[in-house]
Amino acid sequence: MDPSTAVATSPLLALVAFLGVIFLLLFLIAKWRWHVFLALLVPLILFGVIPGVEQNNFIDAFETGFGSTLGSIGVVIVLGSIIAEALRHTGAIQTITRSMVSVVGSKRMPLALTLTGFVLGVAIFSDVAYVILNPLVHSAAKMMGVTVGVMSIGLVGSLQLTHAIVPPTPGPLAAAAIVGADIGATIIFGSIACLAGSIAGWIWGQYIAGPRIKTLPSDEYAGVNFLEVEAEGGLPGVVASYAPILVPILLISAQSVSRLFLAEDHVIRTGLAYIGWPVVALSVGVWLAYRNVKTPEHRKDAKNAWVEEALRVSAMILVVTGLGGSLSEILKATPAVDYIAGFFATYGLPSILLPFVIGIIGNMITGSTTVGVITAASLVAPMLGTLALSPEAAMLAGASGSVIIKYVNSSYFWVCTSLSRLPVNDAIFGYGGATMVGGLVSFMTVCIMWAIGLI
Repeated sequence: MDPSTAVATSPLLALVAFLGVIFLLLFLIAKWRWHVFLALLVPLILFGVIPGVEQNNFIDAFETGFGSTLGSIGVVIVLGSIIAEALRHTGAIQTITRSMVSVVGSKRMPLALTLTGFVLGVAIFSDVAYVILNPLVHSAAKMMGVTVGVMSIGLVGSLQLTHAIVPPTPGPLAAAAIVGADIGATIIFGSIACLAGSIAGWIWGQYIAGPRIKTLPSDEYAGVNFLEVEAEGGLPGVVASYAPILVPILLISAQSVSRLFLAEDHVIRTGLAYIGWPVVALSVGVWLAYRNVKTPEHRKDAKNAWVEEALRVSAMILVVTGLGGSLSEILKATPAVDYIAGFFATYGLPSILLPFVIGIIGNMITGSTTVGVITAASLVAPMLGTLALSPEAAMLAGASGSVIIKYVNSSYFWVCTSLSRLPVNDAIFGYGGATMVGGLVSFMTVCIMWAIGLI
């Protein structure tokens, strides 16, 4: 820490201020139900007026953290939201679900829905995806003669996992930017962790929780199966449906892989450095998503309405991400960072536990996966050097913790519970259990990859 740019030089003051910011943030959200933007902004402003804080350095750190964080991922978050809007409206979700059913078989619909959630969670907000798939959950459960719990639990878990862990979903993308993680590596290794967690959630729903939940599918959805109904204008093909999700991911990942095997001036690496830049990669994804537009109504909406909706959805993520970057930059300029990291070193605690625990606390108190993963990234980012923790390991550990556990203070929990018609206690056991098991298995997978030096 450079004394000339330090926000505070007293270790005690810095630590008390650090704990005060976290407590007030969580209190304002959990107790007074403030929006996360104000709940983050107010503690930061109060931090700046504490006696002993150098206000000029505080302002510089705030503005630097906010601007640099949004500068790296602001446009990307909006582009990802536009892709999500296009997938919703063009029938691509229907095609993706059909393809998963054809791979695993109609007799394994719970697994097919789990894998569908694993893919869709990367591109679409989990509650929106569940709303779209809910009629299929009920109709498939009735067709197979199983309970709604068996059919839906794996889906609920997998949607939440990739939404929390794998960029370019806004939450993990923001967290990756805050800690400075390589987005391509985060996608690759985050997908591995999520797949393990998703399979664990499916097992939880198929064999443990699901059979113990007796809620039957609703007659309201009898015979309603969007897999058998063609959308207006026809459905896009399998390749066209997956392309807006997979092509950007492949381009970004290829850029990261090229750094490992090619010389810096190699022509392929130079080309991938640009087309694998997330702004370009996601722009390609938007173009591919728009190629699936079939009807005149969708062509009209694609020009304005989808973009406006994407901007509306992105706004909260953008401002919260910026404030998370400010918090990280401010903490970096205080002795609290060295004190907390030293605590872990002194007592021999695995450093990867810190972002994981912060992610759990942030999610369980606020009910928001996005708040959990961004808070974990913001608080741990200044400590990475002292903790000997890579940015990728820190981000993925915090994201895994941010999934544990979805219950009554989560809007996603209530969307899934109300649509599936499960009693609250059954939903806590089934859906909360799926997110807990999935988050733990994902974290254990991250720990293994960290221990063997992959991240």
